[in-house]
Amino acid sequence: MEWRRWRKKVKNHLIYIAVASFVKLLRTLPESIAAKSMAALGRLGFRLAKGERKKTTRHLQIALGSTKTPTEIQQLALRVFENLGSNGSAAIRTLKYLQQGIDKRVHITGAEYLDAALAKGKGVLGITGHIGCWELMAAALAKNGYPLAVVGKPLYDERLNRILVQQREKSGLINLSRDGAARRMMQWMRGGKMLGVLIDQDTDVESEFVDVMGRQARTPIAPMLLAQRVGAAIVPMATYRQPDGRHVIDIRPEIELVPDNGTRETRRANLTLCSKAIEAFILEHPEQWVWMHERWKTPPA
Repeated sequence: MEWRRWRKKVKNHLIYIAVASFVKLLRTLPESIAAKSMAALGRLGFRLAKGERKKTTRHLQIALGSTKTPTEIQQLALRVFENLGSNGSAAIRTLKYLQQGIDKRVHITGAEYLDAALAKGKGVLGITGHIGCWELMAAALAKNGYPLAVVGKPLYDERLNRILVQQREKSGLINLSRDGAARRMMQWMRGGKMLGVLIDQDTDVESEFVDVMGRQARTPIAPMLLAQRVGAAIVPMATYRQPDGRHVIDIRPEIELVPDNGTRETRRANLTLCSKAIEAFILEHPEQWVWMHERWKTPPA
């Protein structure tokens, strides 16, 4: 047992050194070299990571198999890995973009919807998914004056988590750990501010099953319920990388929820509205989503 703990500790330390060194290197490289290198790394991952490639193609087949040929599915899967690499580069270089002027890299559309929701004074729940460079989107919104806190699960290694949290804080964000954050989330929205959450994955949190691309999928529901409790508006948004390397943040109108009568059916109906808003972003830009995630992992009871 002692040997296993020691081996795990050494392994985690080596991973930390490798990640920290890689982050430092990527932040010093010229933009074109960094983006191309990470895209190439994504292509390499597509070829070497057999398990992740299979999951990606299988999930693409589930969602898009009726409209795309097997060859098109394979081509799209490769683009998913490429974009994951390119967007990873942007995430790591976010602070550099902020220093150079974030508006040179990011264009926001639909800001009027977010402004209108915030003007109500009851806070906003900004829902999104693992689409494009979501870390860059949060930093760009904060830089443009939106009071934004984000919720995330702490990374398994405290040192790696520190790198992520420090970048978020330097970007002007408030980072809330997912563990035991309900009260802070409600207080933040009650203050008329914006809370950003990702609701597109099957994770170990309070969830309900709703339709996602034709199949029932376990979907986080707690953020929506907290927003309803404080009267916050729910605004869907996502970001995607363009071929020229710029990023577009797409903000859409507030979701009009069904009046909550306390039943499970109403909860599921409103969660479906939220989930379908994110699904629309994914289907419009399928090459930008993390299809290797086991979205339909948990079967409904």
